[in-house]
Amino acid sequence: MSIFKDKTLLITGGTGSFGNAVLRRFLNSDIKEIRIFSRDEKKQDDMRHQLQNPKVKFYIGNIRDRQSVDGAMRGVDYVFSAAALKQVPSCEFFPLQAVETNVIGTDNVLESAIAHGVKNVVVLSTDKAAYPINAMGISKAMMEKIAIAKGRALGEEATTTICCTRYGNVMASRGSVIPLWVDQIKSGKPITITDPHMTRFMMTLDDAVDLVMYAFEHGRNGDLFVQKAPAATLEVLAEALKELYHADTEVKTIGTRHGEKLYETLVTREEMAKAIDMDNYYRIPCDTRDLNYDKFFTEGNEDVSKIEDYHSHNTARLDVEGMKKLLLKLRFIREDLGLEEKAKSPEIRSE
Repeated sequence: MSIFKDKTLLITGGTGSFGNAVLRRFLNSDIKEIRIFSRDEKKQDDMRHQLQNPKVKFYIGNIRDRQSVDGAMRGVDYVFSAAALKQVPSCEFFPLQAVETNVIGTDNVLESAIAHGVKNVVVLSTDKAAYPINAMGISKAMMEKIAIAKGRALGEEATTTICCTRYGNVMASRGSVIPLWVDQIKSGKPITITDPHMTRFMMTLDDAVDLVMYAFEHGRNGDLFVQKAPAATLEVLAEALKELYHADTEVKTIGTRHGEKLYETLVTREEMAKAIDMDNYYRIPCDTRDLNYDKFFTEGNEDVSKIEDYHSHNTARLDVEGMKKLLLKLRFIREDLGLEEKAKSPEIRSE
């Protein structure tokens, strides 16, 4: 019997890539009800017609509106908080909108979960929250700080447990580079690379959902969980796609975009100093000190200066063959290559 037997799960941002992946995983479990909360009625309608599953309930609302969150939260046991503004360029031009959704909106979800006695909340974060250099990363870093602070304040014996999961690049999630490059290959256009030597962690959505499940089952208040993952250069990724699609496509370097990092940091060296190695994951417990200034500012950690970040330049590196094997885990690529029958809308390309 799983911890979700006869329970109710709320997924905020449930019509996005992560929400869809988590939903499909839970549909096969013994859970009683799954609530999809989002502001996109078109995506909800598409999902409703596709699933036609009485276990799934739909709630229109916006996490910026606490009242709409409260309406969906009543009777909920578990929450996966995935609603966010995630695109780096749009957040860069409209940073206050990123704050409204990623910071204040997530705070609404957490406050509502606490008020309604939810058992466990897992908040979705991103590598861009580690040493953030753009508005999206800064807003996500603040989101993490709020979730961790609330978890710390609740303590170990609280009814509600709040923890975070942080991901690197999730392959083929909406807005990511893999679907773009596949479309460029198919249309005979050059593959546009910002920097061939740029590295990115390579995780499938199944990997990401595994991390969520692990956090639900093992998380303590204020924990941050990170999944270990291999990385690849953009050059290797492009070559792997060309070989899979048997394409002789030109690769065009266009230069690094505003707010883009050369490599992804998943765990900072400050976090690595206290990280607990859980085999496939790192668990970073929250700092349990209070705001006693002597205690906070005079007790340092000499190890921090000796420790490296965990980033995509120093993790295990995939070659072209390894990258091809990982790409073949993506359903839309298997469908494109005739290895699997097309079974769903082309909009959802990240399985």
